[in-house]
Amino acid sequence: MIVNLRKYLILGANEDLDKFFNRAQEQGFLEFITLSNKKSVETSENIAQIMHVLKSLKKLPLKKPYVGGGELEYALEVCQKVLFYEKEIEKQQEEIRLLRAEIARVSPFGDFSRADIEYIEKFGKKKIQFFAMKEAKSHQTSFSDEVIYVGTEYDLDYFITINPERVTYPHMIEMRIDRPLGELKLQLSEVVESQHRMETELKQFAGHIDFLQHIVIELLNDHHLNRAKEEASYPLEDVSLFIIEAWVPENRVAFLFALVDGMSIYCEEVIIEETDKVPTCMENKGTSRIGEDLVKIYDIPATTDKDPSSFVFWAFVLFFAMIVNDAGYGLLYLTIALVCKWKFPNLHGAKKRFLNLFLILSCACIGWGVLTSSYFGVAIDSKSFLGEISVLKHLAAFKAEGAMQALPSSSGEISLSNEMLGEYSRDVLLELSLIVGIVHVSISLLRYVKRNWSAIGWVIFLVGGYLYFPSVLKATPLLHINNGTEIGLQLIYGGIGGAIALALIQKRLAGLAEIPNLVQVFADVLSYLRLYALGLAGSIMAETFNGIGQYIGLVAGIFATIVGHAVNILLGIMAGVIHGLRLNFLEWYHYSFDGNGKLFNPLKKIKPE
Repeated sequence: MIVNLRKYLILGANEDLDKFFNRAQEQGFLEFITLSNKKSVETSENIAQIMHVLKSLKKLPLKKPYVGGGELEYALEVCQKVLFYEKEIEKQQEEIRLLRAEIARVSPFGDFSRADIEYIEKFGKKKIQFFAMKEAKSHQTSFSDEVIYVGTEYDLDYFITINPERVTYPHMIEMRIDRPLGELKLQLSEVVESQHRMETELKQFAGHIDFLQHIVIELLNDHHLNRAKEEASYPLEDVSLFIIEAWVPENRVAFLFALVDGMSIYCEEVIIEETDKVPTCMENKGTSRIGEDLVKIYDIPATTDKDPSSFVFWAFVLFFAMIVNDAGYGLLYLTIALVCKWKFPNLHGAKKRFLNLFLILSCACIGWGVLTSSYFGVAIDSKSFLGEISVLKHLAAFKAEGAMQALPSSSGEISLSNEMLGEYSRDVLLELSLIVGIVHVSISLLRYVKRNWSAIGWVIFLVGGYLYFPSVLKATPLLHINNGTEIGLQLIYGGIGGAIALALIQKRLAGLAEIPNLVQVFADVLSYLRLYALGLAGSIMAETFNGIGQYIGLVAGIFATIVGHAVNILLGIMAGVIHGLRLNFLEWYHYSFDGNGKLFNPLKKIKPE
């Protein structure tokens, strides 16, 4: 939920300033208001340095945690060593790159002694030169006897010439070789060995991650405390009093007075001015807290918003399950999630919430997959146990029977084949996607109905559209009622007229701006067809990979099936996350979210996870 904030003026004796701010940081529910004419304390170089080193060390293999002593001085010493090794490794990587490029350049001439070349040139009175030439051009050129062909690499021909004096040749590029191939390879091996030693030394510091994290947390806590103190003003010249303003959640006001108890500090609530940017204080538990994490991915709710965390969470879970659309994949997710929960039992904070989200998504995928009888793309017989417990199968049969009975020639008992059930199952999934879209958008419209009366009309319009359009498409809806087409048409016209009329009553002439929402609402509901399309695409891909595996033989088939399903799983996760959140953040937020809020950020101590 979103908790209202109150603005308090805090006035106190300067002798209690440190004690007050230390208590405030311990309690962690006061956000001190920044004054525009003051500069905040810049993050120290030590904090930036340690955070950079931590980022680098987290990429290395885990080591046994460092348990020795040492404080900031030792932490900075560790950072200096890590930075030194990083810099040296970076230099060596660049040197290795240059050496390999040079080896590739001179390798066509093979290994030779540079001393022998100099001896021949000195006592033989000859000049030995190295040349390269485009292969196509070389084939069109005739060379004199002193030009010796060496070999071809890629699209270049290489030559050596022996002449009394240095000579140039048309279309030939002279190559200067300062170090022969053998010397270059020897130096490369030495640099690579040195790099490996440096990397080994660097990896030894991976065990200092926890130690450095504790140090940087202490530094950050001190930094935030100093920054908060800096916001205090001193109304008297002798600096005997300090004054500061703070945002306080209304359910913590009593704690504020308890915090200043025993100190010479006075607190008074003041009016929130129109120019104040009031932060948004969100307090949630359980699944709503996970939903809050999802909400923050896109935007922070405004103080005028209702907290969308619970709605976003459960809608995302449903959309993800509909897009993955496979109980087998869900079982794999659940296995991975349970292994992670067993492997990392002491997770806290965001990591624990992420794992819980993964568990819930896994169970949702299993549940939806069982309801739709979808298991790794394997065709399930409708008469088997798995087929009998499939709700989709019964809905498809119900829809098929309704369609058959609507035919004039229909009579007696209707027999449905697996193929017919498959066709009607896809129709049911498409229709369910639209029903989910109508319900989801309608909830969004009705959440702010007090602000926009026209929402009532648009909900009626959506219900009418569901009842009317099947007759246009020659289809039979699941929720079939007598005279549904006529009722649906009446609801469409009534909904549109009602929405515009209510908008005009509430907003007067400005209500005419409600007319374009006719297209917007209709398009937003159609956007939910992606749930059906992505789920169907995943099922077809799973079936295709199974077919390929059966066709190409046992060993290769198993490999191809595993790889194919792995790709399908990856695509399903990407689609489930992207489109599952998109339907919340775009289509749903469109009618019930102001956004552009500033998150409540109280002064509080950071604690190690």
